[in-house]
Amino acid sequence: MRHEPTCPRCCGPVRAPGLWSSAWTCEQHGAVHPYHQLGAPSAELLDHIAEHASVPVWIPWPLPAGWVVTGLAHAGDDRTGARATVVACSGPGLLGGPSDMLLVAEEPGLGLAARFARLPATDPGPGFDLGAPHAKVEAAGHPTAMWCIETGGEPVTFVGEAKGLWLWALVWPESAGVLMYDDLTLCDLREMREMVSEIPLGALSPHLS
Repeated sequence: MRHEPTCPRCCGPVRAPGLWSSAWTCEQHGAVHPYHQLGAPSAELLDHIAEHASVPVWIPWPLPAGWVVTGLAHAGDDRTGARATVVACSGPGLLGGPSDMLLVAEEPGLGLAARFARLPATDPGPGFDLGAPHAKVEAAGHPTAMWCIETGGEPVTFVGEAKGLWLWALVWPESAGVLMYDDLTLCDLREMREMVSEIPLGALSPHLS
């Protein structure tokens, strides 16, 4: 079941394009790329988002042992394509207990991942990447530096840049952040569409709202 589109920055209602504006509009934030939760994951939805995304659709591949994909979402419409993508994953934490992760690729200024992280701005802000990176992942075959930014609580939030766009990794609970230090490899689903039937799927994540 798909949800009604909402504002990526506040999750509030948006007004569809009409006679006076070609943009989706949030009363608080003005013109936005509408946020769509795509419902329970399926091979068909994986292929759909890979086909229509204008930004990477990051997925850990291979998935960590016991992990499954638990949701998909994007910001954009049929006219613009997906300008931000979200892949939710869940599985056993390296230190025990269940863990959840959202991987977000988005254009600067869109603000979707910042909302998930409960940040007041749309982007990480100046100086987030000062000093040595806190973690490194491999994204589309390239070593990618990631910095852990202060959010005042969960989710544990890492930010970097890949393919010229923001790459966010948001992890619950705090102890699951160790996953970012465990040789995590990310692949762009747009480049592995022939494998969508092999991706294990699970129940819908509660973190996509």
